[in-house]
Amino acid sequence: MKNTILKCCFLVAIFCILGNSIYGRNKDKEQIKAMLQAQVSEWNKGNIKGYMKGYWEHDSLIFIGKNGPSYGFNATLARYQKAYPDAKAMGILTSTILSMKKLSNKYYLIVGRWNLDREAGNLNGVYTLLLKKMDTWVIVYDHSS
Repeated sequence: MKNTILKCCFLVAIFCILGNSIYGRNKDKEQIKAMLQAQVSEWNKGNIKGYMKGYWEHDSLIFIGKNGPSYGFNATLARYQKAYPDAKAMGILTSTILSMKKLSNKYYLIVGRWNLDREAGNLNGVYTLLLKKMDTWVIVYDHSS
């Protein structure tokens, strides 16, 4: 009887550990997907400042685009505002995640495709994002081409 109780307690403990581990991973992925989708929504409203809420608001943020790197949140925001001065120039953004790789409890690597439908001509490319979990998940490195 004592062995049966110990076996049951052991199995319950294993299920709890596995359940928390699986739930934690799924929770992180869902939070990341929600943040990235919120960025798309803000972009499609013509709101660059809303779009930028997905980025780390820090001088150590790195954004690399076709014109080379930008360092810091403010430089990245200014770059977006110069390239996309209004909603018409911004167009309609779609983004597709191709892979999400957990690097640690605090970091994820995201690879995806983006597409802008615009009157001035469509644009598309790929991106690699490094996300860090702080209070929320934020982009700390973005290489978009």
